[in-house]
Amino acid sequence: MNWIDNFVRPKIRSFLGNKRDTPENLWVKDPESGEMVFYRDLEANQWVVPNSGYHMKIKPSDRLANFFDEGKYDLVPVPAVPVDPLKFRDQKRYTDRLKENRAKTGNDDSVIVATGKLYNRDTTVAVQDFDFIGGSLGMAAGQGIITGLETAANRKTPFVLFVASGGARMQEGIFSLMQMPRTTVAVLRLREAGLPFFVVFTDPTTGGVTASYAMLGDIHIAEPGARIGFAGARIIEQTIREKLPKGFQRSEYLYEHGMIDMVVHRHNLRATIGSLAGILTRSEAVDELARSAAATTGVSMRDVAVAAEGDDDDIAGKPPEAVHAE
Repeated sequence: MNWIDNFVRPKIRSFLGNKRDTPENLWVKDPESGEMVFYRDLEANQWVVPNSGYHMKIKPSDRLANFFDEGKYDLVPVPAVPVDPLKFRDQKRYTDRLKENRAKTGNDDSVIVATGKLYNRDTTVAVQDFDFIGGSLGMAAGQGIITGLETAANRKTPFVLFVASGGARMQEGIFSLMQMPRTTVAVLRLREAGLPFFVVFTDPTTGGVTASYAMLGDIHIAEPGARIGFAGARIIEQTIREKLPKGFQRSEYLYEHGMIDMVVHRHNLRATIGSLAGILTRSEAVDELARSAAATTGVSMRDVAVAAEGDDDDIAGKPPEAVHAE
């Protein structure tokens, strides 16, 4: 009998009591300023660092809860697709990689589709989860985008897509690339139904996603500081052998050069998209909703109207003012 293990140590533990260990994620470091932020404060602020305004990645469930009225929404099931059609293996089997990411995120793939109310208006939303294999576009993700677009068309609701992706999923090869034309056709069907399609770019949005449905929205909105592009900046520099401008591929730079319509703080996305949806759907509550959104976010109704119409005669050829409500 080992009296130290069986008697002494249990006695010491009983004297000390059952003290809980401090959680490892109690504090989060701001990647921009290096500031340490209390986890609960960051969570309460929609994962925006209070002092620097840096927009950190946010879970799809938190994104949906903050976007819909009273945080209530219903998930839309996405039809199953073939798993590992190419029997792909790199450092590990693709099927094992999928299992790991499903366990880590709690989602079947990188796209989650939900329906709910946005200012009492039925709205369909899809969110890409960058934590699931970099938000990459494979058959399941493509089917998720198509399901969201078809749900919006069938229910006659606006469609909002929060996009974040590293591009096509290499483990699915040509099947991944085929999602680009498939999702494009679904976007055209929504457009034929006369329903608005809002794209919200979050950090990062790159590759085949940028080259397909992410750039086909009626209105393109970006969170501050989001990286948006096709190839990475380093690859571009190596190819053209020139130094790129400061802030290249960031949302503010792309706004200044006409690639996106608005740059909107995460706290103001709900009100901004709600007012735009009211204008584009010609809702009876448009005026009241728009005034409320403008008062809340600092967005002028002139900017909202320009983003919605895009052809105001008295400002023809001029880009709308960016929305940087703090």
